Amino acid sequence: MSELTHLDAAGHAHMVDVGAKEVTQREAVARGTVVMQASTLALIVAGGLPKGDVLAVARIAGIMAAKRTPDIVPLCHPLMLTHVAVEITPAAPTQAAGAALLIEATVRTNGKTGVEMEALTAVSAAALTIYDMCKAVDRAMRITDIRLAQKRGGKSGEWILEA
Repeated sequence: MSELTHLDAAGHAHMVDVGAKEVTQREAVARGTVVMQASTLALIVAGGLPKGDVLAVARIAGIMAAKRTPDIVPLCHPLMLTHVAVEITPAAPTQAAGAALLIEATVRTNGKTGVEMEALTAVSAAALTIYDMCKAVDRAMRITDIRLAQKRGGKSGEWILEA
């Protein structure tokens, strides 16, 4: 296992010094799922919820959250993001998983540190927004499987989650 970079020699949390790192193009993709009743998914797709367009609001929430990640995660560096996209796709109901919305966030920057936390934060905020907008009709929704799917750039290069 590699060294935990957010701990100093005494074991105290600190912000990593990225000053000596090279500026490279960096990208991260994160994914997550909101599992719900089939009737809830049908309402979302039909635009039938009184709070409005769930998918549009969740996309905007994800984008806004990515931009505010250092305000939420204490040791994250403020980054100038060059791209944030949040895609939300309905998944047909299955016996095993039920109905779901699949969330994918892609974040890019040209910088000295990666954007994994920004992508994960975008997915998390989009999922929470979906829950908030739909809880009146389905309190049993589950936010699941939020994870980094891939990253590119920096010293460690490319990484892809094995399926």
